[in-house]
Amino acid sequence: MLVGLVGKPSCGKSTFFKAATLMDVLIAAYPFATIKPNTGVGYVRVKCLCKDFNTRCNPRTGNCNGETRFVPVELMDVAGLIEGASEGKGLGNQFLNDLSRANAFIHIVDISATTDAEGKECTPDKGNPVKDIAMLENELDLWYLGILNKVWGPLVRKLAIEKTDLAKAIAKQFSGLDVNEDDVKIAIRKLNLNPEKATTWSAQDLRNFAHEIRHMTKPMIIAANKIDKPGAKEWYDKLKAEFPHLLIIPCSADSELSLRQAAKAGMIDYTPGNRDFKMNEEKLNDKQKAALKLIKENILDKFNEGTGVQAILDATVFSLLNYIAVFPAGATKLADSKGNVLPDCFLVPRGTTALQFAFKLHTDLGKNFVKAINAKTKQAIGKDHVLEHRDGVEIITR
Repeated sequence: MLVGLVGKPSCGKSTFFKAATLMDVLIAAYPFATIKPNTGVGYVRVKCLCKDFNTRCNPRTGNCNGETRFVPVELMDVAGLIEGASEGKGLGNQFLNDLSRANAFIHIVDISATTDAEGKECTPDKGNPVKDIAMLENELDLWYLGILNKVWGPLVRKLAIEKTDLAKAIAKQFSGLDVNEDDVKIAIRKLNLNPEKATTWSAQDLRNFAHEIRHMTKPMIIAANKIDKPGAKEWYDKLKAEFPHLLIIPCSADSELSLRQAAKAGMIDYTPGNRDFKMNEEKLNDKQKAALKLIKENILDKFNEGTGVQAILDATVFSLLNYIAVFPAGATKLADSKGNVLPDCFLVPRGTTALQFAFKLHTDLGKNFVKAINAKTKQAIGKDHVLEHRDGVEIITR
């Protein structure tokens, strides 16, 4: 799974990325500080299965504190996008090529309105987060529309002569963006378009189709960043009213970065996503204590999701993409051959069956599948059984 961080220049993408991954990346208050994409690993929270069995696990990747399992997810921080990016303006072509592999987008928005459309610092009356969201949505739609327009005329004329499948032909053109035939068919039905008369589709029909396909295959969540700045709460309320269909979560990436760096240095005890932390007084000077107190009062005490960074990662995977976490686990033994207890946890789409999960673990497990066993209930389940979030599953093979 790959999640792309998108937004105009200087909106806080690199700060969010560094807060989520603790990778050393350039953070600068000028446009296009990020040129080449940064890739790293963030983590989403899952209530660990080890708690159900009153034991402690040994994660192969990520970590667990005895209650919460942090499962890795790949993140990509790309160059900022400005109006005209779909036509190559700024670093647009590179931006869009970098994002083609992403499963979902987190749009980092400067909710304080202190940067203009090109990412330059400005007074709050000059910035406009509502326009920032509309601009990026439009550029992403034009990206998809551009791909469609390049082939549309010859494509529909050929289909009219050969009577081939429209959905299959369109999916082929968008294969690099993970668009499949079912996606195309769903979009056509939703927009009430006639696939038998594609030559009659208007320019607006094509625009609506590109928009629908993009929303389905590259869903997006809004990170309302810099929520602790003056005037940010008012803009946040405006965004909620203007874009009721979007998932919008307030955050302060700068505060999360400070907390994670302090925790890494042993200055505080902090678990990402929590609304509190414990100071290690002997390791902090008065200035550091005052800064941490401000984060506590201005962010953690005011918002239900803490700094918002962890909540946004979780919501992207479990709400936006609708994934679940499944643990390979024996019905009678939780440890692997090396003695590691519940070493793995996999993120899979909701609706995944026991057989599909077996194939995800290894092709041979899928090919030789006999049945699976639910580690919690000890009950046998068949190949078509749909798995649930936090299931522990043992695959039985021939």
